[in-house]
Amino acid sequence: MSALILLSVVLVVFGMPTALLWLLGRRAGIPSWILVVFLLAGWLTVFTGGALSQRAQPTLFPDTSPCYGTGGTPVSQYFPPDSFCLHADGELRTVNGATAKLVFWTAAGTTFAMAIAAVLARRRQRA
Repeated sequence: MSALILLSVVLVVFGMPTALLWLLGRRAGIPSWILVVFLLAGWLTVFTGGALSQRAQPTLFPDTSPCYGTGGTPVSQYFPPDSFCLHADGELRTVNGATAKLVFWTAAGTTFAMAIAAVLARRRQRA
């Protein structure tokens, strides 16, 4: 029963928005490769942003939080996504490295670029 619920959640949360964007894009005449890159980069942006913003939070296992043992309090920031440890001296220290932030900003930039490419492709078809 729980597998059926999990499958339904995956379908509703990921499958339906992806299918809807795909169908709307194809109906608008946007090339398939732009839609594929847009969807992949978009989901990568969502997952990376979620991971970056929640990394310091000790939700399930408190001792796996990067703030554990430092005396810091976990703090989340949703845009731009980042997690911090608030230390006793009042300083916020990030727990995410430069590589993870680069992945997020590259994926977000690619998503934005594909949206612009879709608009340009649509205009080119009309002309």
